[in-house]
Amino acid sequence: MSRNVEIKARMPGIQAILHKVKGIADQGPIEIAQDDTFFRCDAGRLKLRQFSADKGELIFYRRANQAGPKESFFVRTATAEPAVLREALSLAYGESGRVIKQRTLFHAGRTRIHLDRVQGLGEFVELEVVLSDGDAIEDGIREAEDIMQKLGIEPAQLIESAYVDLLGMAPAGA
Repeated sequence: MSRNVEIKARMPGIQAILHKVKGIADQGPIEIAQDDTFFRCDAGRLKLRQFSADKGELIFYRRANQAGPKESFFVRTATAEPAVLREALSLAYGESGRVIKQRTLFHAGRTRIHLDRVQGLGEFVELEVVLSDGDAIEDGIREAEDIMQKLGIEPAQLIESAYVDLLGMAPAGA
């Protein structure tokens, strides 16, 4: 199982920090449209991420719901038939939510910086510090906190829940 350290923060507008992200990034921007369908899963979270009609990935992950940097464990597998896989998983497990977003991806070393515009929720920054097998979680946490500081992300902006959870809490019409 792969792992990383993640944070997610609500932003009043990602344009405000775009220049800071570009200043620390060594790759990007890459624009990615994502349509995530979540399925009922007692052992963690299971989602199908569709990029296009013939490209997607099934992702299983586990992470704590907490506002600060947190460890996430995940397994991803590619699919060339995301619509068929969505239908099979929906019939087998039932859908629990859907998140549609436009993501701008940057890399800063081993950290993936996502500038997300989430339909029905607004704009967010997500950091994922990719960990290797021998890497200590504390090193990933320090790296996430360092990038948060460089981008001016305040602790009050951090959110603990996944986008799909926030959508479930959003008032109708939000």
